[in-house]
Amino acid sequence: MTQAVPVSAEAPPAATPPELAPARRLRWLLGLGPLLALVVAAVLPYFRLPLPGILDGVFNSPGNLQLLATCLVFGGLAASYDLLFGRTGLLSFGHALYFAAGIYGTDVLVTRAGLPLWQAAVFALVGSTTLAALLGAIALRTAGIAFAMVTLAFAQVGAILVARDFGGLTGGEEGLPIGGAGLPDFLVGVANTVNLYWLALAYVAVVVFVVARVAGSPTGRVLAGLRDDERRVGVLGLDPYRYKLVAFTLAGGLAALGGIVYVLVVGGASPHVTSSELTLSLLVMVVLGGPGTRWGPVIGGILYMYLDNRLTNLATDLPGPLSQPLFVLGAIFILAVYFFPGGLASLATRVGPIRAAFTRRQPRTRS
Repeated sequence: MTQAVPVSAEAPPAATPPELAPARRLRWLLGLGPLLALVVAAVLPYFRLPLPGILDGVFNSPGNLQLLATCLVFGGLAASYDLLFGRTGLLSFGHALYFAAGIYGTDVLVTRAGLPLWQAAVFALVGSTTLAALLGAIALRTAGIAFAMVTLAFAQVGAILVARDFGGLTGGEEGLPIGGAGLPDFLVGVANTVNLYWLALAYVAVVVFVVARVAGSPTGRVLAGLRDDERRVGVLGLDPYRYKLVAFTLAGGLAALGGIVYVLVVGGASPHVTSSELTLSLLVMVVLGGPGTRWGPVIGGILYMYLDNRLTNLATDLPGPLSQPLFVLGAIFILAVYFFPGGLASLATRVGPIRAAFTRRQPRTRS
């Protein structure tokens, strides 16, 4: 008889191949990247960093912090629009309406009605989200260009109501500065601009988190299917209308939340936020950054607003058509789309193969 060879109760764990260990560490570091970026952005106002040519004066001056807060708000707003355009395939020309509803709803309730800010913000957010659900339920009965035109018509109605100043609530063409006893002290005054910066940073984090969770959920996979081929989703027995309405309502609510933050950052409401041109700017931001990506629309929104502000200040010293900020912005957008069709988010995937081609080792020759 042959004697059995004893086997240990626990097999030793399989060793990780050496070539896979760096890849795992890289993925782990990339996973921590957003959190590290958020922490760095939160602590930057504590440092008096001089950034000549990029910002005027030091980083944590009130003017620079307000500019960066505005850029952050539009980064989050572009990400909310990408939930419609990049992830669901809905081309809406009325997304600015819900942003304006959050702005004017909060401003009117605080300034005219005298409500505390937190109550006004809750009422404005709920009302704007309900408005998005109602108008979306009507607009989504159409598709394609008809859908875009219906959303544009709703936005134009909102712009007319604000400009005509019905009931003396909106201030008409002059806008409506926010003020009153309802505003907390830590959000009022130049010295508290840093708090507005942190508030805008928190808004971006919330929007990115919500959009990422939706994109990674079963609902997000259905939305991606609607973007690629709506008929296939219908064949599977799912209701495309219901899923598109969820995306439309959620995007409108996130835009309204951005409006609540924006009215605090700029100190009031102005009619330009109701224009359809703002939605077109959001479309440019999303395309510039990369539609359907996590960070592309945020980067596109921040970069667009930064360039729009800086070029307005610097363009007066430039000759010829370069003195027009829109001309420079248009040229930058054309070049970006031409060289990076997938937006700035595709920069890493395009640079990686080029770098690998230059660093690829030559095959060894046998002696």
